[in-house]
Amino acid sequence: MGTDEATLDRLTNETVELLQSMIRNQCVNDGRAESGQEESSARLLRDELEGTGVDQQMYEPTPGRTSLIARYPGTDPNAPALCLMGHTDVVPVSPDGWDRDPFGGELVGSGDDAEVWGRGAVDMLNLTSSMAVAFRHILQSGKRYPGDIVYFAVADEEAGGSHGAEVLVRDEWDSLHCDYVLTEFGGFAHHRPEGSTLLVTTAEKGVGWRRLKVKGTPGHGSAPLGADSALIKAAEVIRRIVEFEPKAQLDHLWEAKIEALGLEPELKARLLDPGAVGEAILAAPKGLRANLHSCSHMSFSPNVIHGGVKTNVIPDVVEIDVDIRTLPGEGRDEVEANLRLALGDLMEDVEIELLRDDVSTASAAEGPLWNALTDAMRVSYPEAAVIPSMVTGGTDSRFFRRRGVTAYGAGLLSPSIDFGQFFKRFHGHNERIDVASLRLTTKLWLDVVDRLWA
Repeated sequence: MGTDEATLDRLTNETVELLQSMIRNQCVNDGRAESGQEESSARLLRDELEGTGVDQQMYEPTPGRTSLIARYPGTDPNAPALCLMGHTDVVPVSPDGWDRDPFGGELVGSGDDAEVWGRGAVDMLNLTSSMAVAFRHILQSGKRYPGDIVYFAVADEEAGGSHGAEVLVRDEWDSLHCDYVLTEFGGFAHHRPEGSTLLVTTAEKGVGWRRLKVKGTPGHGSAPLGADSALIKAAEVIRRIVEFEPKAQLDHLWEAKIEALGLEPELKARLLDPGAVGEAILAAPKGLRANLHSCSHMSFSPNVIHGGVKTNVIPDVVEIDVDIRTLPGEGRDEVEANLRLALGDLMEDVEIELLRDDVSTASAAEGPLWNALTDAMRVSYPEAAVIPSMVTGGTDSRFFRRRGVTAYGAGLLSPSIDFGQFFKRFHGHNERIDVASLRLTTKLWLDVVDRLWA
């Protein structure tokens, strides 16, 4: 489906306006079943598709946690189906850290350099809105493709998918079934003297969340000398976990990532050396360090702590929730082994509770969708090399990959947004996306569809 400049201008404006509306809906998911309330955005998107004749179904496995599935049938029932999946929930904000209203959806600036500000502008309402606009344009054009095209606006991605993709992939596969998925995130352009590279997410780390129950002995806070305080032990547990450095694992995705970044040769060589990679990461540009470390190591982040009952009572139990992310090939045994190494003699005072275990998933960088996607990305970046990569967080792709579905994280960002800037905005203060990126990404979905069944 060729898209002239006037049409692309119109579609870009529609993406901007839809993104603004979705930001203003404030579907904030803090992990509680009653949060999120994605029903407002599901209804917004349903209304955007009204009048196109497409079959739409709303699903609400938990009150207010609504997802939308819209299916455009293809002409060949045996052709593979493509799903465009975007989540509608966003993470909480700390408004005091923002320069603008995080839910104002303001458009700041003019032209392609203008930016839409707000929570979700990067993660991932930019993609959810651009997918909806591209999908609607396909419907309105009347053009038919061999395979079905599915638009899936899903709730609860930010808290694990138990009120969204996890249950719908399991229970509503007749409505959702597909062979390919495009979702978050990718399309960072790295510019190097030898040519640009674009990263596409083909794999993601696994989740190994654990709750550490640190045990002590209760006592009176007025006489703390020699006390067996669970809180003081917990402080040491946290210190050991933070300072623990698991063994690096450098695979083909790591090698491709380092090649794509255009780093100076000496640093690149050290990053590819298992014996030197730890120190080399600390010498990398500041905006890359955290991501590089997580892409090469199992990561441990103590993020929640509960304990104590009263100011004058020495606590006997303190609970620490640790966000553990695993690399391909790592699972429960490796998580437990690393925790034992990190805690050492404190293990006898710690009870480990499993909160969530999801192994790392990946899709091969080959086949019809890969070819269509890479060709479509080169429409906007003709000389770019497209490189498979791993995302350090979790996405709803994993539920599809477990069914044998090929899933990639895609999109296109303008040259004004580099890798470091993107990750600073991801779940951060002053989250925003430029109109040029919205234009590139809206066009990308149309170009992919044109090539997939060609």
